[in-house]
Amino acid sequence: MAEIVLFTPKAELDAAANLRGFVDMCRSKLTVFGANLPFQNDVWDVTDAVATKGKGGKRERITFSNAATVDQKSPEMMREPFLSFAKAYVRYMHGMRPTKIIHNRVAALRAIEAALLETGLPPDPVQIDSRILNRAAQIVADRFSDGAAYRVGGQIEMLGIFLSENRLAAVPVRWRNPIKRPSSAVRVGKEFDERREEKMPSSTALDALPRIFRIATEPADVITVSVAAILLASPDRISEVLTLPEACEVREPRKGKEDAYGLRWWPAKGAEPMVKWLVPSMASVVEEALQKIRSATAEARGIAKWYEQHPDQLYLAADVADLRGREWLSLTELAQILGIRDRVAANAWCKTAGVATEKLEGCGKKFYVRFRDVESAVLGMLPRGFPVLDKVTGLKYSEALLIVRRNELGARYGTYRCMIEAVGIGQINTGLGSRIEHGHESIFTRFGFAEPDGSHIAVTTHQFRHYLNTLAQAGGLSQLDIAKWSGRKDIRQNEAYDHVTPGQMLQKIRDAVGGDQMFGPLAELPKKVLIRRDEFARLVVPTAHTTDLGYCVHDYTASPCQLHMDCIHCRDLVCVKGDTEKETLLRRRLDEAKGLMERAQTATSEGYSGSDRWLDHHRTTVDRLAQLCSIMDDPRVPDGAVIQLAAPNMPSRIDRVTERGQFQPENEQVRLLAGVKALLGE
Repeated sequence: MAEIVLFTPKAELDAAANLRGFVDMCRSKLTVFGANLPFQNDVWDVTDAVATKGKGGKRERITFSNAATVDQKSPEMMREPFLSFAKAYVRYMHGMRPTKIIHNRVAALRAIEAALLETGLPPDPVQIDSRILNRAAQIVADRFSDGAAYRVGGQIEMLGIFLSENRLAAVPVRWRNPIKRPSSAVRVGKEFDERREEKMPSSTALDALPRIFRIATEPADVITVSVAAILLASPDRISEVLTLPEACEVREPRKGKEDAYGLRWWPAKGAEPMVKWLVPSMASVVEEALQKIRSATAEARGIAKWYEQHPDQLYLAADVADLRGREWLSLTELAQILGIRDRVAANAWCKTAGVATEKLEGCGKKFYVRFRDVESAVLGMLPRGFPVLDKVTGLKYSEALLIVRRNELGARYGTYRCMIEAVGIGQINTGLGSRIEHGHESIFTRFGFAEPDGSHIAVTTHQFRHYLNTLAQAGGLSQLDIAKWSGRKDIRQNEAYDHVTPGQMLQKIRDAVGGDQMFGPLAELPKKVLIRRDEFARLVVPTAHTTDLGYCVHDYTASPCQLHMDCIHCRDLVCVKGDTEKETLLRRRLDEAKGLMERAQTATSEGYSGSDRWLDHHRTTVDRLAQLCSIMDDPRVPDGAVIQLAAPNMPSRIDRVTERGQFQPENEQVRLLAGVKALLGE
């Protein structure tokens, strides 16, 4: 574990002196990212320190490039003195507040450096103030999506606090992230439609995948589409699938029914290990997908087992096993061992791997290599950490479900016959079309599938998770069940994966009105009319939209809202039991309303003018909120039930005047007011 050294600024020094001390300390005293970290380099390999599952053999590197050239093949680096500060800050903060998404932290530094450069002066961290941070936030908002911009903006805020607390800025910085967290509450309009389309797989992709699942034969296609089948059976993270053991299936006998079928699971973000039971309709699909994957990856597990048992020997396939013990190998024989095309490719491999080639006497112009040199070079290609694939669970490569021979999923390169690698997220996403614009084929292009407009189909593994969560939300599954099914610790995370459309919400409420899942006045009406329940639901509930406490079914084409921001007193409010977030807000509103009612009672007893009207209002509010809470707590009301309260009996102002005795019955004004009351229907 890296040793943590706390930086303590000196009060008697100015910001520039404290900054120099901070950089020197991070360069010479910290061991974060390794004691031998080449601090002076502009690219750091931090794979061992930033352990992210599912990356396969991909290395994790930090490149201290500037914002303007970060996407170029040969980017320019940040300028001094900001470059040294950026390196020191990244190293220090990873020790104090480690993160797996370390590139958000680097993105924040790039934006701040760009803002400093716009001033025309050298990018000195001492000159950072609120104006610079505001400009950095603008750069981030222009460059990233809403969600990514919010997260990078949070890193900018963290840096501002760090500068202020450690006296590294000439002017104390007090700055808050102005980039708002994206809200999923708004479910209408172009913005919601675009967000939903971005997060969800297209219907064309969902139609093509089962067809490809049936006809795929090549290992790359079989593995990609089989992983997609597993992801469509339950809302899993791709990193969780890629670290499944080969023996991951669980069957449990059930009396009078088919055996329950599930997979052993290790959630990636803190939830406890579990068995995820699959719905019967998908169990056979997942079982077949696992069989296909095992068949395609069996040879790779055999190679991994060989290297576990013979850590100092090169694995040789059966047809070249007789070459073991040779002192010299021809380039053609080397190509057969490695699995590459020919001796020309073998010669190129030797140059890359640092294996010396020699001409032997009496063998003409042919080149040869020593077997022990090849053996040493190949053994050096074993994945870092071998034989363990996942340090958390102790899973070995020889026990893993998704390992392949090196380059087996990359059509551009030859497949190594003697080397293995774990399947990575990038390889699966590439197979699903994420890099089609960069010339990489997908399973859709290879089998001739495209979108209706002729464009390429592209899906990411995370879109399947959004898709299944949305199906669960639309189907009325409780928030707790959705969180558990998805492997989450906090039900509040469900919101980001809920893309239920207004039409689906509306249909859910209509189904409740026409069925037996409605509680309230609308539940009684279908029993008293002679039309079909579903037809009645369409008449009574023409529209619906989201509110803080539930859904509003008011028809705005008929009239505008007459109780703006006072939904609890409106009969058009319907609530859904099981929506934990809205239930929590409902109970908070009840506590607040009780407090306001007590204050109104005090004001009324002290004779404040108009306080009695507020007291009546708060009493009604408390009563309706309490009714809703009691229904939510009633075990007889199932989760997913749609609840509507009766219209409130609001006190009439005319009744208040009459009750106070301010007018006598024979008073002419009372008779006039009574006429008005009758006219208004009060």
